[in-house]
Formats: sequence, C-alpha cells, structure tokens
Amino acid sequence: MPVAPGTAGTLLAFPLFWWLAPRLAAGEFLALLAVMFVAGIWACAKTGRALGVSDYGGMVWDEVVAFLLVLYFTPDSFYWQACAFLLFRVFDILKPQPIRYYDRTFKNGFGVMLDDLVAAFYVLLLLALWRAFFPI
Repeated sequence: MPVAPGTAGTLLAFPLFWWLAPRLAAGEFLALLAVMFVAGIWACAKTGRALGVSDYGGMVWDEVVAFLLVLYFTPDSFYWQACAFLLFRVFDILKPQPIRYYDRTFKNGFGVMLDDLVAAFYVLLLLALWRAFFPI
C-alpha cells in the first residue's frame, strides 16, 4: 500500500477478526494472537534487517496483530469498532508517551511489535473509561 500503509494494515484486521472470532474460543483466539505477536517479532526483525530499516512503514503486521487484540475486547457494534479504529490510528500516528519511548528505544522486531501493543492498551483503556462513565 503506497499511501497510509498503517491504516491499511489496521483495516485488514477487521475482516480477519470477523472471520476468526466466531470460529475460535476465547482462549484459542488469545493464544493465536500470542503466536502472531511472536511471529511478528521474528518477521519484522528479519524484514527490517533485509530492508536496512528496522521499522519500515510498509510492514503492517504490528498494526494487524495489535488491532485484532483491540477488536477482541471492543463491543461488537459498528460505533465502538469505528471509535476503536480511530483511536488506534491516532495513538499509532502520534505516538504519545510511553509509545514514543518504546518506538525509539527498541529498534528490533520486538520494538516494532511493542509500540503498537502499547497503543492498543491505550485504546482499550480509553474505551473502558468511556463505557464506565458514558454508557451508551
């Protein structure tokens, strides 16, 4: 994707989630995400070395895995999932602390995967607070 690859990767998580979630039990889904995270560490490190750029923008596995986690814990409605998508993109693009710290400190596959995992945590925290204080 030549334009906005991170957004494209995040969007890719939607059909994957819609296909996987009904087919897997909760533990299976979370175990699959753990395997995908570990595979992402390896794949992003190998790809980064091959390209000579540790966090090349065209690698979007980190967005896919992190946003699948967000979708798993997000209420099953267009409204909540759209809000989750927008929040995730904002956190992934702006990289507020400590996301920026992890992004700058860890330059290997783990760092590539970690900053998106922290962005996912921020999104889930905000959505939980939103649900608690402004229930719909």
